[in-house]
Amino acid sequence: MNGPTVRSVEATPVLLPMRRPLGTSASSIGEAPMVLIDLRTEEGLTGRSYLFCYAEALAHAVVTLVRDAGARLAGAPAEPAACRRTLSAHFKLVGVRGPVASVLAGVDAACWDALAQAAGLPLARLLGAAPRPVPAYNSNGLGLLPADAAADEALELAAEGFSAVKMRLGRPSARDDLAAVRAVRAALPEHVAVMADFNQALSLAEAQDRCRALDDEGLYWIEEPVRHDDHEGTARLAAALRTPVQAGENLTGPRAMARSLRLGASDYVMTDLDRIGGVSGWRDAAALADVSGVPMSSHLYPEVSAQLLAATPTAHWLEYVDWAGPVLETPLRIADGCAVPSEYPGSGLRWDARAVAHHRMD
Repeated sequence: MNGPTVRSVEATPVLLPMRRPLGTSASSIGEAPMVLIDLRTEEGLTGRSYLFCYAEALAHAVVTLVRDAGARLAGAPAEPAACRRTLSAHFKLVGVRGPVASVLAGVDAACWDALAQAAGLPLARLLGAAPRPVPAYNSNGLGLLPADAAADEALELAAEGFSAVKMRLGRPSARDDLAAVRAVRAALPEHVAVMADFNQALSLAEAQDRCRALDDEGLYWIEEPVRHDDHEGTARLAAALRTPVQAGENLTGPRAMARSLRLGASDYVMTDLDRIGGVSGWRDAAALADVSGVPMSSHLYPEVSAQLLAATPTAHWLEYVDWAGPVLETPLRIADGCAVPSEYPGSGLRWDARAVAHHRMD
């Protein structure tokens, strides 16, 4: 039986409100610019995915690239590997990196959604696993707030049904970071885990001092304390600290992940659906994590990541953000501290047409 055939690939830019602005050491985000991808097939199915673009200007550039990709794929099988080969050849002189790599990942995820729908299966089952609840931490906020405000917001995040939350670090003063960590940890019950993310704020020398100062503060992990591609430096930190080091959201493809794992760059690894190369890249990354025995978590894209973590041998935590919620017919469900993957055929993404029209960017 033949699989679905691509009729068109459409892209819609939207600017979505965030319930809580996110202030990190790198930037502050109050609205979420996204591109919704609809891969329509000759058989009447629509494979969906979305890309979080960080900046409105980038979203508009991604729309142009998606439309160009769609023109190349029209009439071809909606087969992920074949689509990647076609698009990689098309963009060869530009290079498959940056926004181009994001578009290939988004098209890949949309292809997998279409294939799962054609099979009448949730994506997790198509990948050989039963959808199952995945432990999730609430990442909707806890930016660089004053200590008292951080403690209050941590309580709000946990009260939304989570047994773990993530806070951001990287304030100009190490003393202020320490005060915020202590305030958040003291406010929450002991069973609620607290992850901390520096967003690459520190030099290696700074990280050695500041992370050691946090080593006895009850953090579940310390994430990306230094530049994301300094694998050797992160490995030195991981070896020196008692608190586990988390990294990986900026790994661009399975080959980058293989190098990180080979160097022992972190105790845990975290993959981003966009940067790792869509569903296909995630599968390769999950196999690498399994061989290395490293727990693997997700970064953003919780709706699809919940399906993928269900099929990941070393699945660890799902990062929950609700940024796509305003345009989803059925947002990802959280129950008993876990993300519950959709049981409907596909990856679980369905757009609310009225909401898309309301939030569409000109």
